[in-house]
Amino acid sequence: MLVPRVWSSVRQGLSGALSRTAGSWAPGEGRKMDISGVYPPVTTPFTATAEVDYGKLEENLHKLATFPFRGAVGGVCALANVLGAQVCQLERLCLTGQWEDAQKLQHRLIEPNTAVTQRFGIPGLKKTMDWFGYYGGPCRAPLQELSPAQEEMLRLDFTSNGWL
Repeated sequence: MLVPRVWSSVRQGLSGALSRTAGSWAPGEGRKMDISGVYPPVTTPFTATAEVDYGKLEENLHKLATFPFRGAVGGVCALANVLGAQVCQLERLCLTGQWEDAQKLQHRLIEPNTAVTQRFGIPGLKKTMDWFGYYGGPCRAPLQELSPAQEEMLRLDFTSNGWL
């Protein structure tokens, strides 16, 4: 963790860099870039003497300013096995700047995605693949098939969002 006086210097540099637009980068020009809630995979660069390399840090900020961050983190990769067209539509909406429609679709995808990843895992994904006309196949040991109650809860996760 950076000591307070070093972090203060970093904050000053960041606020100056983030208040510039990606195209101009002239001090005081442009509008502020909102990156609240976004955690890009960026590490703090250090010199050979373990000091923060502010030049490299500023270079990284210039690169980040060209990315279309809007608050989404992660992906819905397992869900693409059953709702692939919808996941691709989400990407298209983001790429074309249709943020409100993208957000609505993302909210509809969250519950089913959680169901086939975190909540019911591979057995849930296999079951939904069967429902959508794909071959999910039987679970291999040590995984167990879903119980009837779990299957009903999984079905609810997809029907309540209009996917089944």
